[in-house]
Amino acid sequence: MSAIAQLPPPPLPSDKELVLKVIPMPADTNGNGDIFGGWVMAQVDLAGSVIPARHVQGRMATVAVNQFIFKQPVRVGDILSFFSHVTRIGNTSITVDVEVYAERFRAQGQFVKVTQASLTYVAIDDDGKPRPIPKS
Repeated sequence: MSAIAQLPPPPLPSDKELVLKVIPMPADTNGNGDIFGGWVMAQVDLAGSVIPARHVQGRMATVAVNQFIFKQPVRVGDILSFFSHVTRIGNTSITVDVEVYAERFRAQGQFVKVTQASLTYVAIDDDGKPRPIPKS
């Protein structure tokens, strides 16, 4: 019997900030019993907004999902860790990358990258119109 070499799990990103941890529950599943992709997308949008909120200092809106890749399924009971970092700050908009890692329920301490995304948020005023992002 030959042993199949297992690749080590990817390291957690050290160049990004942990902005959210969440555990999906049975109510979040699709017809296949995996976590519904729309639920994951909503969590990524929340996680992606954490760092921009510090820069925008007021209302903002998601204006684009530039890229969204589902790499592995998410399962009930996984501990999901969302890491984010800013890739661009414009006059009114800010773009962030988000990476999501699952710590599988039955394999604590082992992480699998399940999703990666790029989102753009825009600072808005009380009328919902774009406004400049304050300079730091």
